[in-house]
Amino acid sequence: MINLNLFKKIVVAVFIGCLFYSCKNEANAPNTLTEKEQKEGWQLLFDGTTLNNWHTYNNEKKAPTAWLVRNGTIYCDPNNESQKYDLISNSDYKNYEFKFEWKLEKEGNSGVFVNVQERPDINATYHSGPEYQLLADSHPDFDKPLKRAGCLYMFLPQQNFVNTKAKDDWNQSSIVQKDGKITFYLNGAVTAEMDFNSQKWKDMVKHSTFKDFPEFGKHTSGKLALQDWSRGVSFRNIKIKQL
Repeated sequence: MINLNLFKKIVVAVFIGCLFYSCKNEANAPNTLTEKEQKEGWQLLFDGTTLNNWHTYNNEKKAPTAWLVRNGTIYCDPNNESQKYDLISNSDYKNYEFKFEWKLEKEGNSGVFVNVQERPDINATYHSGPEYQLLADSHPDFDKPLKRAGCLYMFLPQQNFVNTKAKDDWNQSSIVQKDGKITFYLNGAVTAEMDFNSQKWKDMVKHSTFKDFPEFGKHTSGKLALQDWSRGVSFRNIKIKQL
């Protein structure tokens, strides 16, 4: 004979477990904000289905590009043979915390640019915006400290050594900028810090390969850009909170 009280307890336990699992999944669903994040002022820059908050840099003719939405990610298709165009935010940002998840295909190489100035006389995003480097550990450049993931590309090596995650896992990155002082994070570790108002930064630019770009590194606000380089890069959970 079935113990009715025991049966009721089992049913209630299963119900509560399913409810908890459902709520947890909903809270952690990609490209969504938790209730806590909403209260804190976070905004999604990618809803999982459209590129409404983005456009391609200086692409006034709306030429075809390799960027598309695929399986809830922003994906740069390596099989697309169209001209390279970086994807750039519609809005400018000055003081903010920017979070995103990313992964690369084998030996992949990409980046995220900050403080980008979109003007017809500036030919590329990297002619004005410093870069948060994205690089697979399998890439030949991994042995070059100034090119590893999370570094301030070609200026600072990783402040703390961090490996990128396995091919099918997502890396978590964030960029915090306040009054020109910027901090990069990769998988929970600080990887770079710089004050774009400092003489140190100005001197570094003056002696770098970027010295021939008049607008490079001179701004403490601007657009964010995702790089179309070797392609095969995916982004999701792209969100920002203005400080």
